[in-house]
Amino acid sequence: MLNRDLDHGVVPVTNLREYFHDALQGALAHQHVAVEDQTEHYVVNLLTLFARSEQLFERTPDGVRIKPLVQMLGEALEAPTGAERERALQRLGDVSLFISGFFAQGFARKLVDIDYHIAMGGCAYGALANGLAHGRRQVLSRVFAELAAKFQPLVDALAEIGDAARRYSQADVLRLYEIWLKTGSPRARGLLRQLGVDATPVAMLQH
Repeated sequence: MLNRDLDHGVVPVTNLREYFHDALQGALAHQHVAVEDQTEHYVVNLLTLFARSEQLFERTPDGVRIKPLVQMLGEALEAPTGAERERALQRLGDVSLFISGFFAQGFARKLVDIDYHIAMGGCAYGALANGLAHGRRQVLSRVFAELAAKFQPLVDALAEIGDAARRYSQADVLRLYEIWLKTGSPRARGLLRQLGVDATPVAMLQH
């Protein structure tokens, strides 16, 4: 999806949910990632929801923003009820997945990077899966367990969807290499190869 021709203008989308459904299926197939139907449905709903900025951002005393992940985690740990804890963990996982997939390039100059978001999101989904495993919501538990287990491949799939709105150039090589080193992303390595870079780990110094 490199060198995509963007000169044809904006592609009209009449149904956002159908667009994300088709785009996700295509990206998962291209990334050789298989997920259960319920998990695919969950991610499509997530993308459709967060396409509306008022669902992604929150009103805080500091203005409209996305809360830091550590604050979300603190709210989950300090939640007075199990239901509030589940909602906070789900929000943490959802935001981490969406941000990691679509905005990884923007982490380059931040204090925390994509690997932090992946770790936080995967742990949040994993905790949800464990908490729901023995109740009446075992189907949802399996969805969160798969989201936790395949968090990185799903990030790659969402990033591929995001490629429809960008073009990579040589200026992106260093950032893609950083992402590959931090996450082991097969997609980042593939993009580097398409840009003419053979991604090889930095050799460890011998003592």
